[in-house]
Amino acid sequence: MYRQFTLIVLIFLIAFSCSKKEEISVKPPDENKAYEIYKEALSSMKKGDFFYAANKFSEAEKILPVVEQSAKASLMTGFCYYSINFYDEAIESLKDFLRKYPADKNKEYASYLMVLSYYEQILDEEKDIGPLIKSQEMIKSYINEYPNTDYSLDLKFKLGLIKNQLAAKELYVAKYYIKTQKWIPAINRLKNVIKNYEETIFVEEALHRLVEIYYNLGLIDEANKAAKILGYNYNSGEWYENTYALLNKDYIKEQKELSKKSKKNETGLVKRTINKILRR
Repeated sequence: MYRQFTLIVLIFLIAFSCSKKEEISVKPPDENKAYEIYKEALSSMKKGDFFYAANKFSEAEKILPVVEQSAKASLMTGFCYYSINFYDEAIESLKDFLRKYPADKNKEYASYLMVLSYYEQILDEEKDIGPLIKSQEMIKSYINEYPNTDYSLDLKFKLGLIKNQLAAKELYVAKYYIKTQKWIPAINRLKNVIKNYEETIFVEEALHRLVEIYYNLGLIDEANKAAKILGYNYNSGEWYENTYALLNKDYIKEQKELSKKSKKNETGLVKRTINKILRR
């Protein structure tokens, strides 16, 4: 029994001794080195070497002596990754920033950058819907938390683009069902576009396709009702005349114009904010 007690005490003393040695051997951060690394990161970023800059900002964050400075270095790491389309790395870095510095004055901007990193990963209407749904959720959450900011204004515009793409996906699936003569699923998809995406550019085509299905199935009354809704709300007969190829071409053109405008506004907003942060 005594031997067991002695062994326990010995283990405790060894552990305590080791912890004391480790504590004594720890040196305070070298402030001059920290600032040099931060300056090197800034210089690399200005030269366009964002990947190297991101690594240097991350290195500087760990040894900068003031919390606000560490927070800024952490944010700059996320910004650098975002700037070179390393969106997954940007998201992880920005999540880390928000976790470690929840009261930082730049948290609105950090959250905005993270939402953009999700948004930029949206795929076209023939592929996975997951990134669209995730991006939509993130944007709605941001607008709800920060409703009166320039960032929210930009994200509201992007939310409209996402709704357009979600409607496009629904229409794409509906037309697949039409092609394979699965009429009930096709009708349900078209009705979903009409009901939930009425402000998008795809409602007219959805109504027209619905008219076509009902007419081909001999449901003349239903076809007439859908046609009346189309004529009453849009006062145009082009969807009865134009082919899908032309409509899809118009869609692509409009999406490119909207995306170009969005990207221009977003880039200006991102750069203006980061310049303000650096001047502080």
